[in-house]
Amino acid sequence: MSIKSQSQFDKLRAIGKIVRETLDRTAARVRAGISTAELDAIGARVLAERGAESAPPKVYGFPGALCISVNDEAIHGIPGGRLIQSGDLVKLDLVAEKDGFFADAAVTIAAGAAGPQAEALARCAETAFYQALPAARAGNRVYEIGRAVERETRRCGFSVMRDLCGHGVGRTIHEPPSVPNYPDPRYRTRLTEGLVITIEPIISAGSGQGVLQKDRWTIRTADGSLSAHYEHTVVITRTEPVLLTAA
Repeated sequence: MSIKSQSQFDKLRAIGKIVRETLDRTAARVRAGISTAELDAIGARVLAERGAESAPPKVYGFPGALCISVNDEAIHGIPGGRLIQSGDLVKLDLVAEKDGFFADAAVTIAAGAAGPQAEALARCAETAFYQALPAARAGNRVYEIGRAVERETRRCGFSVMRDLCGHGVGRTIHEPPSVPNYPDPRYRTRLTEGLVITIEPIISAGSGQGVLQKDRWTIRTADGSLSAHYEHTVVITRTEPVLLTAA
């Protein structure tokens, strides 16, 4: 969506803060021995406390409040009985809605002592996001965001998962434009002031190829390599973008 009024901005800011609180409180409980279903229940309780709802179950019928993906699971992992192990990389991805407005964010958390590759991968997803922020300004083209993400990812020695990308958001989960994590020349649309998008590096320690699983939701890395995901909902301005889902 493109913000047209202060009221719209305020409602987006409100749901953005709820998404941030939910992710933070859920991330604080990531530890060895907890199940992904228990983590999901924590997130669902926070949303209920704040009068918000998880969006994927409403819009797409996703069977969980959060997408919780572990290790080689890149995105859309279904919460269930899986127990987190020490050293696991846990991706918490949440889209929530309140008063008809949506915000989306994700974070990668290491459970206990992760190995050096896992720590570097999670750190790279976050730094790739922040390296892309200067490109997310009115007048720039969409593909400039992807150029910055992929440049940083390669510098770290990792690969972007090219089939997975950011997107417009605001009045539903997925809106135009798509925001690839590499400089796809097809995405030449110029960013406009007030546009609301997600920037979300989704990267892997291997080839970057993904495979949809039999559950029809989860996407794993094809080569079994670790993956990481970092995301914020941002508002495009003529200067620095506004991070709606930041603390």
